[in-house]
Amino acid sequence: MPASPSTARAINDRLALRLLQQEGPLTAGRLKQLTGLSRPTVADLVERLSAAGLIAVVGEAGEQRRGPNAKVYGIVADRAYLAALDVRTEGVAVAVADLVGRVLAEASVPIGGDTGTGPAVEQAVTLVEQAAKEAGADRLHTVGIGAPGLIDPSSGELRDSTGLPEWHRRLVATLQERLPEARVSVENETNLAALAEQRDGAARDRDTFVLLWLGHAPGAAVVLDGALRRGASGGTGEIGFLPVPGTAALPTSTDCEGGFHSLASSAAVVDLAAEFGIPAAVSEAGVVRAAVGVVRAAVDEDPGAEASLPTASAAARFLDALADRLAVGVASVVAILDPGCVVLGGEVGQAGGEELASRVRDRIARMTPLPTEVRATTLGGGAVLRGALLTARDRAQEELFTPGEPRPQAPPGW
Repeated sequence: MPASPSTARAINDRLALRLLQQEGPLTAGRLKQLTGLSRPTVADLVERLSAAGLIAVVGEAGEQRRGPNAKVYGIVADRAYLAALDVRTEGVAVAVADLVGRVLAEASVPIGGDTGTGPAVEQAVTLVEQAAKEAGADRLHTVGIGAPGLIDPSSGELRDSTGLPEWHRRLVATLQERLPEARVSVENETNLAALAEQRDGAARDRDTFVLLWLGHAPGAAVVLDGALRRGASGGTGEIGFLPVPGTAALPTSTDCEGGFHSLASSAAVVDLAAEFGIPAAVSEAGVVRAAVGVVRAAVDEDPGAEASLPTASAAARFLDALADRLAVGVASVVAILDPGCVVLGGEVGQAGGEELASRVRDRIARMTPLPTEVRATTLGGGAVLRGALLTARDRAQEELFTPGEPRPQAPPGW
């Protein structure tokens, strides 16, 4: 059955908007070439989208730079403003962007473990408000939040998880109260990082892969055939609870210390480094970065390597031992899912780079017959904030770019 005229217009409008999002400002002639639509059809959709306040003339093209064919159209970036939050146990980072995803302001604030729930929530919400003000955003259309813990697949709410501070759950509700006109949503941090790696990072060429998040606590995100898999209870990727050899006890329903967490958490990585004489650093990523630096300096025969750091032999043995641990978790994922690609993400994955990824890759090749690439993240810890911004932008565009009745012009400052 052929599409009705209104349906055809909606499809054409959405196609044009997506092209403007992906390609940047375009002339009507270029839109005609990319869409394959007739000149009158393109002229009609340009008029509709302009009247709806979604696109506007942003310049002219061509040698003569005059006439209707020279007009360059682009998405009205300030049609809506977005905020993204990366909520950690020790603080919050926020970014505010326009409708095309251009970041206009960024900020972060540490929140200590002894900070009360109320003050912690107020610090985080104030940070969002200040960043929005700095960006010139009088109103936020969409807010995307990345947080550790399980997200209830039916309600979309952050579930009460043992070990996570209470202010995490309070923050989501408080943001919705303080920003009543904004669409506020929360997603597991590792899932958002996987989305970012798929869109802009190490998994851009993969429809199926697993992200192994290596930070304060290990986690995993599963993308199969282009779709993020959350599981029946939202717990897909809770790899910290995976029973593994080399631990003193099995994990329990409330404690993952006996699982993979005991091998790959930030504390476990720092303790492992100490066994090989690598000085304690401010973070688990710091000790990995130090070891990689020494190994690379030895390969390059760099005489400037710091004497206070361990020998190249000790650093290499530490990276080998860490790869042994990570391979246990990766091999389990590979045996069940056969993803073909595993990305080592988070701050540790970025610090380890190819030095660590190649070691894990070699071990996986010996542990499973399933061919598996092991790649290092290209986004590091910033992947969570990037993923939260991408989801916020997608949600805002899904609403604003849905053609239908002409939308009223947005008030000044929208």
